[in-house]
Amino acid sequence: MTKSALQIARAAYQPKVPKTLKGVVALQEGQPTQSVSHQEAIRKLFPNTYEMPVIEFVAGKERKSYAPLNVGVILSGGQAPGGHNVIAGIYDGIQDMNPNSRLYGFILGPGGLLNHNYMELTADIINEYRNTGGFDIIGSGRDKLETKAQFDKGLEILKKLNIQALVIIGGDDSNTNACVLAEYYAQIGAGVQVIGCPKTIDGDLKNEMIETSFGFDTACKVYSEVIGNIQRDCNSARKYWHFIKLMGRSASHIALECALQVQPNICIISEEVEAKNQSLDDVIQYIADVVARRADDGNHFGTVLIPEGLIEFIPAIKRLIAELNDFLAEHDTEFKMIRKSEQRAYIIRKLSPENSDLYASLPESVARQLTLDRDPHGNVQVSLIETEKLLAEMVGKRLSEMAAEGKYKGKFATQVHFFGYEGRCAAPSNYDADYCYSLGYTAAGLIGEGKTGYMSSVRNTTAPASEWIAGGVPITMMMNMERRHGEMKPVIQKALVQLDGGPFRAFAARRDEWAIHTDYVYPGPIQYFGPAEVCDQPAKTLQIEQKGKKF
Repeated sequence: MTKSALQIARAAYQPKVPKTLKGVVALQEGQPTQSVSHQEAIRKLFPNTYEMPVIEFVAGKERKSYAPLNVGVILSGGQAPGGHNVIAGIYDGIQDMNPNSRLYGFILGPGGLLNHNYMELTADIINEYRNTGGFDIIGSGRDKLETKAQFDKGLEILKKLNIQALVIIGGDDSNTNACVLAEYYAQIGAGVQVIGCPKTIDGDLKNEMIETSFGFDTACKVYSEVIGNIQRDCNSARKYWHFIKLMGRSASHIALECALQVQPNICIISEEVEAKNQSLDDVIQYIADVVARRADDGNHFGTVLIPEGLIEFIPAIKRLIAELNDFLAEHDTEFKMIRKSEQRAYIIRKLSPENSDLYASLPESVARQLTLDRDPHGNVQVSLIETEKLLAEMVGKRLSEMAAEGKYKGKFATQVHFFGYEGRCAAPSNYDADYCYSLGYTAAGLIGEGKTGYMSSVRNTTAPASEWIAGGVPITMMMNMERRHGEMKPVIQKALVQLDGGPFRAFAARRDEWAIHTDYVYPGPIQYFGPAEVCDQPAKTLQIEQKGKKF
């Protein structure tokens, strides 16, 4: 395999870890925990893994001896920078406990467990992937582990390989499945521990004990570099408004972090749109007003950041999508038999008056995207909805109306972008390289202590890595009950942008100034070598949350 100069140099990087993970380690347990809500319902569903304490690793007095451990690992869901370092941390952790320990990777996600498709991850393989991006060491997949039949099928190969513990690296859904699996194996006495690791670039898997999900830091730095490049071009040509959609279906953490890094003219936060019950027209008018104010100063250019999931947060659009989902589920065959040129008129006739009017007001391309095939959960595939084009087109129309009323004198030309996959497999930043390795090493420690149903947790990460706090959090502690497919199901509660939180308040305090002035920041590419203040900085949102830092 041919390697770039960066890959070769990066392979030598030694991730920094909490001092309590190296040397003699002991376990400190806290008080019994409860789920975030629906306590009785969660307790009944997880009698073996509920009320477990939060765990913290501390300096010990006497080194323990461990029997050899066989551990399995699964990469689940979408890719995120740092996954390879989690695996390297697990491997080094179990090797340090006993050199005869072995690590097995299941190929292409949970499906590898179900299909008994695996490979042993040895030192020579692991060493090729240290500090690299992607999940290509074993691949990832989106199969879900949900049924008893699946659990039993997976147990067959775990028993065959004498695997005592399974680490599932994934987002909120994957870790929910890990918790259900841990409970089932504990219930039947299978002798298999299950540990989760928090992964998602979207940043919506976090809480009091999970400061951030891995990959968020790197992805936001990648996006911010490119947005900064666009803003430099924008400020050079001075003739385009750039509408930039960023990943983040369920939450706007990426958009908010990038806004704090690059200081765009406009950043829409989905959670604020929903909280204020804003309509699509409100969002369009807000952007148009900023464009007009900048035009008054002779600035016919700017940048607009848009979260991927914005459409679903606009209450009126959400109601439209809900009715479309129900209608298309019931009349799918009939709808597909209608000629494409007539489908829009057909939908307009069938919807309720309010939703019919809204649907008719949408550009043809977006209206069509709202009727595309649903995902496996019956949801609109929002990543396929070109929200950036929708806003650019509708703002243009609004400006034309304002010009006719004498309220706008300017030129409005647009460029549209969607940054998503570009950030998912980047070489991890120093922060993510260190954080991920520590998460993996912590997972190994939890396995060594015989724990199950825990998520690996590393906190205090705005401090130097030596002062980070490593431990474990019961997954049940993060759960609530939500309606899925018409049934109430236990799931890890998603973390949305908190409008009363420090990061949003820091953004809100400056956005009016950024809107009118050209205060762009150009972060540049991720730096891997150099002074700590350049290379090791955590995300701005994390710094504000953890330190109360004034922005």
